[in-house]
Amino acid sequence: MTRLTAEHVEFQRVLRTKLRASLPADIQFRVQNDLFLRREDFVRWNKILYNLGCFAKTWPKEYGGPGWDLVQQYIFEQENALAGAPWIIPYGIGMVGPVLIRFGTEQQRSAYLPGILRSDTWWCQGYSEPNAGSDLASLQCRAVRSGDHYVLNGTKMWTTMGHYADMMHALVRTSNQGRKQQGITFLLIDMKTPGITVRPIVSIDAMHHTNQVFFDDVRVPIANRVGAEGDGWAIAKFLLSHERTAATESGWKLRWLKHIERGIDRLAGDNYPPPMLVAYRLRLGELTTEVLTLAELEKALIFRWHEGGAPSAHEASALKIRSTEIEQALAALGMEIRGAYRSAFDPVVVAADHLFDTASPSHVASASTYQYLRARAASIYAGSNEIQRNVIASAVLREDGPTFDY
Repeated sequence: MTRLTAEHVEFQRVLRTKLRASLPADIQFRVQNDLFLRREDFVRWNKILYNLGCFAKTWPKEYGGPGWDLVQQYIFEQENALAGAPWIIPYGIGMVGPVLIRFGTEQQRSAYLPGILRSDTWWCQGYSEPNAGSDLASLQCRAVRSGDHYVLNGTKMWTTMGHYADMMHALVRTSNQGRKQQGITFLLIDMKTPGITVRPIVSIDAMHHTNQVFFDDVRVPIANRVGAEGDGWAIAKFLLSHERTAATESGWKLRWLKHIERGIDRLAGDNYPPPMLVAYRLRLGELTTEVLTLAELEKALIFRWHEGGAPSAHEASALKIRSTEIEQALAALGMEIRGAYRSAFDPVVVAADHLFDTASPSHVASASTYQYLRARAASIYAGSNEIQRNVIASAVLREDGPTFDY
């Protein structure tokens, strides 16, 4: 069953009204026009959501969350996206927060959860390394016990928004004994600790999203270890399952379809060649079918989990693959309909602090090209799609493997 109950429909109605009335117009403008979002944009919206009691959607009430069920969490994700609000940066509220609630000590929860809830502490994720991206178990960033500290040496790669971060949650190697997954430990690292260097990585979209982070004899208190030494891999699997499922973002894709449709309608008003308009509308129709199918698959899984089914790695991987492929296809069409203007990509326009009153064709095209270039990474981050296909194949080809009956 994938129909909302009367209670969920009313929840959706109230939430939709609340979100749209509370969203600042300048932040909505940035989102709806595909502009670069700054830290202050995310933090301001997060604090508004916190005051509305909506921010920590997965957290239980005893830790400051709303105590929502899975369907309510799904409704929030949809309505937040459809309102034109920023996506929720997951590293604090969606990743390390649930990890601390599940695996942390009471002292760790008391120390870190309030700052995460109020968006006073910005977190980043230290997982990938130069030779350990999708093959995360091969990581070599080394933590050696020294009294009541670990001494950390090595590097982390593609650390998204690490240049903003106050804290990092990281996987590090504390042992080379046994299987490589067994020697991994989960640490909480203060980014102001001496010995940490953050080097920017400017990506193909000409923006600074990611970084390489270097650790040179960085001392991390033993009290900042989550779980026991060697528990990192089990914690990582818990966290990554949430990350890959959250990557679906079907609400955001539904809103993007409308954005592209308006762009095609503007072309029609400008007497664009009819054969091209027909081709664009046909492609939009195909993508609409794909997005709606993805949304129904996501919804079916959410409802099954809500009714007691357990999420599996292969289901999260399937959602991640299909979602990122569709994201790239939407971005490609969004850029293509800008015609010759798409070559006028200007990152200064996309990242400007001021907002333009009237968007010229080159302004609009710059934003569309930015989204196209940014989306090229979607099939790589959170575990590349090639690795996700291996996860699915391993699950299906096991003798007792699952059947895809949803």
